[in-house]
Amino acid sequence: MTENETRAEYDSPWKEAITFYFQPFLAFFFPHVHDAIDWTKNYEFLDKEFQQIVRQGETGRKTTDKLVKVWLKNGQETWLLIHIEVQSQRETQFAKRMYIYNCRIFDRYDRPVLSLAVLADEDPNWRPREYRYEILGGRTVLEFPTVKLLDYTPETLAESNNPFAIIVTAHRKTQTSRNDPNRRYREKLRIAKSLYQRGYDRRDIVELFRLIDWMMTLP
Repeated sequence: MTENETRAEYDSPWKEAITFYFQPFLAFFFPHVHDAIDWTKNYEFLDKEFQQIVRQGETGRKTTDKLVKVWLKNGQETWLLIHIEVQSQRETQFAKRMYIYNCRIFDRYDRPVLSLAVLADEDPNWRPREYRYEILGGRTVLEFPTVKLLDYTPETLAESNNPFAIIVTAHRKTQTSRNDPNRRYREKLRIAKSLYQRGYDRRDIVELFRLIDWMMTLP
């Protein structure tokens, strides 16, 4: 299986999930960010604008990137841009790319940019959190909050009613059943049944099952 084929199982479902469940996404992975946002004001996805920003030199690269305009609840008319990336493969230039995108977004909008990374790969030791370089006494640093899907235990995921507990479970089971379609079928069925056991309403059950079915492809 090629890298692009592997990514194809994850990228589109993650993008859809973040779009559909943006507030639960931040609450699950980055609660401090979630709590700082004024959710009484509309947030705005800037997907088309983001694609224009990163288009140079990136043709054909499949990623799960989102750019969202949000307002803070600090008593001022303050908005910032959140750049989100879900990375399902280890990548040596990942931190550098996060820095480049952060700079391009800032250059485009002249607003604060917060870059967030969800590390969805299978290497427990790969945990990029910053990009930096120093030269002749000058220093440039970008630090970005990250979460690692491997850190979420099955018990933690089973106890949470956040939709992303389901998404993370489906993602992990897709990885571990890569070469075993029978196992993937069983895991997919088990996750689908759990949607009813967790008490989701019909709308969420339909949407989450669609995402699970999309991610956990069967031959």
